[in-house]
Amino acid sequence: MKIAEIETRAVWGLSVRTRNADEMQAATARIGRLWADFAAQIAPHLAQGTRVYGIYHGYESDALGAFDVLAGSDALPLAAGDSLALTRIDIAPGSYLVFDAPGAMPQAVVDAWARIWRYFADPLCPHQRTYTTDFECYAPDGLTEIFIGVRPS
Repeated sequence: MKIAEIETRAVWGLSVRTRNADEMQAATARIGRLWADFAAQIAPHLAQGTRVYGIYHGYESDALGAFDVLAGSDALPLAAGDSLALTRIDIAPGSYLVFDAPGAMPQAVVDAWARIWRYFADPLCPHQRTYTTDFECYAPDGLTEIFIGVRPS
């Protein structure tokens, strides 16, 4: 993992509100359906090589509270955006701890989030989460990274 300084970036996409406890139950999980809707409604409009983002924001409190998830892109063509009801979120500028998510999707992201939760649960963890925006970045080359907002050291 590494620290990256991120500037504000606007991303447009589809959004849902959920909580981690809801995502553990098939009957209340919303994130999988969000990505299915993204694949059907937005992905066909994206140029090859476009980065895709999963953005976590609007945190009620911490990992136990409700939060919003947006599946989208920072390079959606305007014509596509006109025909879709999209939400815009600005990734907050600041320091982010970056975790790699190697492997087959979606299990690679699930496994990376498990590592992230364990990392921040460690009482000796040197970083403190900000709970402003966190995001997954799916690069065209297949590299997936998860950026977790942290307070500067």
